Amino acid sequence: MDAWDVRDWRRRTFALYSAVRAAADPLEGHRRWVEGRDALLAEHPASPVAGADRAGFRARVEPYDPAFRFVLPVIPATPERWEVQTASDGVVPFVRAGRVDVPELGSLDVWWLDSYGGGIFVPLRDGSGETYGGGRYVLDTVKGADLGGGPHDLVVDLNFAYQPSCAYSSDWVCPLPGPGNTLEAPVSVGELLAH
Repeated sequence: MDAWDVRDWRRRTFALYSAVRAAADPLEGHRRWVEGRDALLAEHPASPVAGADRAGFRARVEPYDPAFRFVLPVIPATPERWEVQTASDGVVPFVRAGRVDVPELGSLDVWWLDSYGGGIFVPLRDGSGETYGGGRYVLDTVKGADLGGGPHDLVVDLNFAYQPSCAYSSDWVCPLPGPGNTLEAPVSVGELLAH
């Protein structure tokens, strides 16, 4: 993998989420996302899935459940700085930009990547016991994982929660959800651990 592979991965991820947002309904968008993400993970040189595991790779993604899709206002929250030390990028700084209250599940902090380019980041850890122990990502707009929303709200569709790269390989270091991004309730949609 080289810089051009990563560039292409990001282009394809941005295009995939653009197709998701353009879909006639969220179920169709989810189908496109599952197929597109599986293809990237199985075939792309920048995939975090180990080469030997790529042939025929399919993530375990639960069927779409519309009850887990929300359009939520971003509520102001006291700014807090969060710094993640990585081997490749040094310290990656985030600032809490607000939070979203997810009906019947709890609240999640919304983070702003406070470095070049910026971006919204919403990680998630939940009580399902069937996900990567470090958590999953719902939104990571700097990498294209953006489900839409208006100027002061976000589409938070937990059906699109996915494992970060570090779930597939220790070659990757990922920011993982802290207490403000932990839900006690199980979120049994999105990508789960393979059996």
